[in-house]
Amino acid sequence: MLSINPRMLPRLDELEADLLARRQRAIDEGWRGEVEGLDLTLRFLRSKRAQAHRAAATWTVDLGMPTRPRPGR
Repeated sequence: MLSINPRMLPRLDELEADLLARRQRAIDEGWRGEVEGLDLTLRFLRSKRAQAHRAAATWTVDLGMPTRPRPGR
């Protein structure tokens, strides 16, 4: 599954605005199939945004590289 870097959240906002404008045009033109496709894409985009928000809220701890004890010490 593709993971979204939290730094890309502003780009997801831009994509959503574009998709919403395209969806409105599809509604105005009566392109029902296009509206359904855009709705599906918006649902996936919003899911990825939520995933990125969760990832941004997750704390990570650097434990360093493990070392092996030297023989005889």
